[in-house]
Amino acid sequence: MSALTKAKSFKKSKAGTYLSIGTTAFGALGVAKQIKAARSEHDTLRLLDAAITGAAIVTGIALLLRELKRIGDDDVLLG
Repeated sequence: MSALTKAKSFKKSKAGTYLSIGTTAFGALGVAKQIKAARSEHDTLRLLDAAITGAAIVTGIALLLRELKRIGDDDVLLG
């Protein structure tokens, strides 16, 4: 099995999905910093950018959680 095939199968595994959730949630720290800086500078455009980025993070985590649930439903050991 090639390294590329292993990487693709890891991405669709439970561990890969958990890792994706963690890295996506880690991006929320950057958004929080951006919001704090935008508020202190009264920069409406940067605040709007941070809000949209935050919404994208929330949506991404929701999609990953749905994928995790789908992986769990397909697990033969659970059913």
